[in-house]
Amino acid sequence: MPETALLPATMTPQQAREELERLAAEIAHHNAAYYRNDAPEISDAEYDALRRRYDAIVAQHPEAEPENSAAQDVGAAPDTAFGKHIHLVPMLSLDNVFDREDFEGFISRATRFLGMDQKATEQLIFVGEPKIDGLSISLTYEKGRFMRGTTRGDGTEGEDVTANLRTLKDLPLRLSGSYPDLIEIRGEVFLSKKHFLELNAAQEAANKRLFANPRNAAAGSLRQLDPKITAQRPLSLFAYALGFCSEKISRSHWAYLEQLKEWGFPVNPLSRQIKGVEDAEAFFAEVSQSRAELAYDIDGVVYKIDDLALQERLGFAGRAPRWAIAWKFPAEQAITRLKEIEIQVGRTGALTPVAHLEPVNVGGVLVMRATLHNEDEIARKDVRPGDTVFIQRAGDVIPQVLGVAPSTDGTPRLAPYHFPDHCPVCGAAAVRPEGEAVRRCTGGLTCPAQVVERLIHFVSRQAFDIEGLGDRSIREFHDIGLILTPGDIFRLHEHAADIEKRDGWGEQSVQKLLQAIESRRTISLSRFIYALGIRRIGASNARLLARHYGTYENWFSQMQAAAIIGSDARLELGSITGIGTTTAEDLVAFVAEEHNLQTLADLRANLTITEETAASEGALAGKTIVFTGTLHTMTRPEAKATAERMGAKVSDSVSKKTDLVVLGEKAGSKAKKAVELGLQTMDEAEWNAFCSEQE
Repeated sequence: MPETALLPATMTPQQAREELERLAAEIAHHNAAYYRNDAPEISDAEYDALRRRYDAIVAQHPEAEPENSAAQDVGAAPDTAFGKHIHLVPMLSLDNVFDREDFEGFISRATRFLGMDQKATEQLIFVGEPKIDGLSISLTYEKGRFMRGTTRGDGTEGEDVTANLRTLKDLPLRLSGSYPDLIEIRGEVFLSKKHFLELNAAQEAANKRLFANPRNAAAGSLRQLDPKITAQRPLSLFAYALGFCSEKISRSHWAYLEQLKEWGFPVNPLSRQIKGVEDAEAFFAEVSQSRAELAYDIDGVVYKIDDLALQERLGFAGRAPRWAIAWKFPAEQAITRLKEIEIQVGRTGALTPVAHLEPVNVGGVLVMRATLHNEDEIARKDVRPGDTVFIQRAGDVIPQVLGVAPSTDGTPRLAPYHFPDHCPVCGAAAVRPEGEAVRRCTGGLTCPAQVVERLIHFVSRQAFDIEGLGDRSIREFHDIGLILTPGDIFRLHEHAADIEKRDGWGEQSVQKLLQAIESRRTISLSRFIYALGIRRIGASNARLLARHYGTYENWFSQMQAAAIIGSDARLELGSITGIGTTTAEDLVAFVAEEHNLQTLADLRANLTITEETAASEGALAGKTIVFTGTLHTMTRPEAKATAERMGAKVSDSVSKKTDLVVLGEKAGSKAKKAVELGLQTMDEAEWNAFCSEQE
């Protein structure tokens, strides 16, 4: 049996943090390849398992999350070739499960959030729908007329493909019967297996690039700049979800699907109401058996809690709803040869081994690289260049080398692999602190790899998102000395004439790049904090900090003041829900380093850093709330989610900066402190009444 990866439960906190950071970077890379470029490098099963490994580690080590925001991202930034449109309701992704135990865990989390007892849990109704492997779209109808269609994009903003969608025969341009004034209808555009084969045959005859699979073909067909090309592709559509709606149109998801049919939309005929785990498992088995006979590709079954009122109460957690899950099909293993082991150096100096493989076709996707985690895993598995190895598409980390396969040609093995003790880029010593799994380059900002990776992170999508300044350009400009610090990016206009003379550049492309840079001189505080690349500060934590402190000046001064353990600033930082002790230490350490202070001063002089717009929305915008004691009509997570939807910041401790304390039964010391400080308080009944008034 091939050996498995290091189990999350056996990891030290440091090991968990390092692997989460590496996984998040890999997820970011594959998000762009899949959603933006329509050219995935790994299969869906491989990507799903990559995310699953990330979530498994977070479940065991919540204090280590998030390492990098990519793990919480949805999709990828819209292509600038299309117009952009902001969804009225975000188009988020789904979490995955792979077996009955995982599905039971999903139900347990949802019912625990709602405070349901066992009897109520057993009565819970779901809707099961085959998960179509296509391109997600959002369709906006105003007074029954189709007005706009957009891709998922990054979940918040998508590409406007209205003209292309109008060519689909399955899309009603006007709704039948009665309908709301404004509604977003979500669905999936796909290409049947038959039409996929026909399209690739035509591509081959025209000596054009072949599509890897029907999903890529559908995405490429819909994202054509010329709608006439889209019209020539026999794309299909299934509608299955609701975005924004100006009025309530049903009480259940099942009733909504029936309404979609009345309006003229095709709905997957295999969809079914499900009650309980037994029925869900049976439905999954039924769909799995019929999978090969279906006219289109599917990669699992989606289960949604049918009651829309419960869906609203459950809301979302990060990138996914709490009320829906995708039960994915299991994947396969393959065997190939490991050609070499490459050591990559990340922005924090971590040395990560990557296996370069002889390309192997796994589920229709060529896999050429796989992770080897760290030096302990290489030694434990005794993996050596030249070995025949097991590759797993699904499981802990994908693509992943599981272990050495028996040799079939009798070729003697090479000597055991020796993990380097010096950085392969700068030559500095690579040390491994006691108790940690990762070896790090000690070169710091003198190591070109770390500097370049930090600069790449700085301009990444969730950070400054500078169009045209990608990995290749950053490396090129760093090599010739034009960009050595983040502030140099905003002085690049001084070198326009020199850049225009370089291969691949010209006056037009340089001006386009400079315009993109200029457009980012104004940036939100959360993006700015994330762009700094502080360890353990991903996009989620950056938003928490930005919402809590409001302005750059306040955030910066409070981080400096928090250097004193026991100070009000340090206690306040630690009270932010989601910011743990280690994260607070990293923040304080970052603003204590002289070269970071220089970088911040340089950037502040070149930028306008704005407050978060989210802090100005909702009935409790900008307010800090503390819940204390036992709540009986809702769970603590549900209460927190409700407060955050109204714009509040939820803290774990009471201080003079607290605006409201909600008192449950046996509130204790926090209630006493609230009285001492003269803070506003509400009991549970008053809180519920207040929330009802805001609906």
